[in-house]
Amino acid sequence: MKIMRATEDYLEAMLMMRDKHGYIRSIDVADYLGVTKPSVTYTTKRLKASGHITMDGEGLITLTESGMEIASKMLDRHRTLTGFLVSIGVDEITAETDACKMEHDLSDKTYNAICAHARAHMK
Repeated sequence: MKIMRATEDYLEAMLMMRDKHGYIRSIDVADYLGVTKPSVTYTTKRLKASGHITMDGEGLITLTESGMEIASKMLDRHRTLTGFLVSIGVDEITAETDACKMEHDLSDKTYNAICAHARAHMK
């Protein structure tokens, strides 16, 4: 099953919020992604229904195993692609923006080739 780009963005943002704050709140995800609280509420309902997150009585979000798998993959891709773009001379702000676009659409084959190229040139 193909995961939607927005789902990947939300899960990645949730992992980033957990790493930054030690917890995940909808309002922090909304602020980070620049979306409205109702948008986050709608998406978190879908993520709960699909089994990617759980929420406690206080509204704190926890990534499930499947949610963590997707979030970790996207965050790793984002960081790797950002680093690669910076290493070839792209400024950091542009690299961050472009990596965010690329992380979703790049095939595993191309991504793996970029990783191999980057590793070979870091030695």
